[in-house]
Formats: sequence, structure tokens, C-alpha cells
Amino acid sequence: MKLLLAYFSATGNTAQIANTVKEQLTELNVEIDEFNMTSYSDRQKNINLDPYDAVIFGFPVYDNRAPRLAREWLQTLNGKGKKCATFFTYGGIRVHPSHYSTRQILEKQNFEVVSSAEFLGAHTFNLAGWEAMENRPAPSDFDVAREYALKTYKKFINKDSRRLGELEKGMLNEEQLDELENSKFKIIKQFPTRDGKECSMCRTCEEQCPTQAMNAEEGSANKDDCIVCLRCVANCPDKVLKINDLSKIFKMLLQRDNTTKELLAKKTSKIYL
Repeated sequence: MKLLLAYFSATGNTAQIANTVKEQLTELNVEIDEFNMTSYSDRQKNINLDPYDAVIFGFPVYDNRAPRLAREWLQTLNGKGKKCATFFTYGGIRVHPSHYSTRQILEKQNFEVVSSAEFLGAHTFNLAGWEAMENRPAPSDFDVAREYALKTYKKFINKDSRRLGELEKGMLNEEQLDELENSKFKIIKQFPTRDGKECSMCRTCEEQCPTQAMNAEEGSANKDDCIVCLRCVANCPDKVLKINDLSKIFKMLLQRDNTTKELLAKKTSKIYL
């Protein structure tokens, strides 16, 4: 069997789970091609799915769904009836309806979704003052990732013929989810910038930006193109890039959901079959 493992990973959580899934499947002598579609240039490539028996897609959760650029990329594919699976990483706040939403897209693109999973990972905004899911993914999350790989493989080779069950739709419709997605940018008062600080001008921020928003010379991101994935902040070797402090927003969300960071940390990764 030959599989394609395609994923978006700005700060590394999704890549860690993808690597664990790949390692587990490789032990079963599955041939796997890996496609990291985080960079803008990679997403411009034409992906030929003909050589693959099935596909695994991995994404972070941005505002209850896969990132918009990932959703748009999926709509360029033709599944031709192939089986696929999905998995998501998130910072413990809210995960639904990412599974349902992405399944809807994939089925419209003629894929058969056989499984899905969600894994806890340090929230992107921990780079701006949050304290959500610190030190995750942890060994327990990687254990679930290996279990997910094994169970998904059984579905790919028809050793488990059960259809994937219903997935949670959430309380918001697509229009409301779009509004939520756009509202995130209202709390960003300072998009990624080095704020006049000197750096080595390695241009890593510019080269790795998923949307070509970062200008290394100016040391700041174009707010109209930036999706606040914070890949530039996470990977700046000089550690000079930052956004505004969002710690107050984190406290407000904890109050909204009547929870604490300690309760969030007790959440576990899950598999949907």
C-alpha cells in the first residue's frame, strides 16, 4: 500500500503527530510520501493522487475549522473515490466542527473519509501570553496517534469496514464561523513585527510565511495577508519577532468557558471511527 500524508503545520504540533503516524505505518511496511503544504510555494504545486491508495490529511484548528488556506487547497483536489483520513491538533479551547467541516469538503471532492482524530498541542497564542496546553503534545498524545494510525490502516485495507460515524456539527453555521474567523484579527493590534530591533536578516520569516505576508526588510507582516499562524515568531532564530500580548484574552476565554488552564490540561486526544 502507498499513502500520501499531507499536512499544514505552522508551529510544529501537526508535524509532530504526522511524524508519529508515519513512523507507525512505516513499521507496517506501508510506503508513505510526505507532503508538508505549509509553505506558499508548496501549495502551488500540482498534486497527483493517482499513485496513492489512500491519503491522510492533518491540520491545526483555527477558529473551530481547518485553516482557510487549507480548506481552499482541499477544494483543488479530486479524490476519485479514494479513502482518506483526517486529524487535527488544537490548543484545548474548541475543536468542533473541524472534523465535520473538513469531512464535508472532502466528500464533495469525491473522497471517502474513514476516520478522524484530534490531538492536544501547545496553543499558537502561547507565543503571545497564553498558557494553553503547555508541553503538549505529550507521550499520551503520541500513544493515541499510534493507535489512530493502526486503526486507520485497518480501514484502508478493509479489515474494518464500518463507516465513519456522525461528527459533531457544532452550534454555528458557515456564515457565523466565517465571522468568528474574521473576528480573530480584531484582537491583533500588532501583527508579527521585530519592532525596529536588529536581526541577522536570515529571511527565515519571509521564506517560511504561508501567505507571503512577511517582509524581512521591513521586519513586519502585511496585516491584509497575515493569518496569525505565528510560524515566523516560532521559527525566528534571533527571537525578535512578536505580536501584542494576548494574555488578557486567554483569561477572558477561560471565564467564558468556566474553566481553568489546569482543567484544559486534563483533556485527552481522541479518535473518531
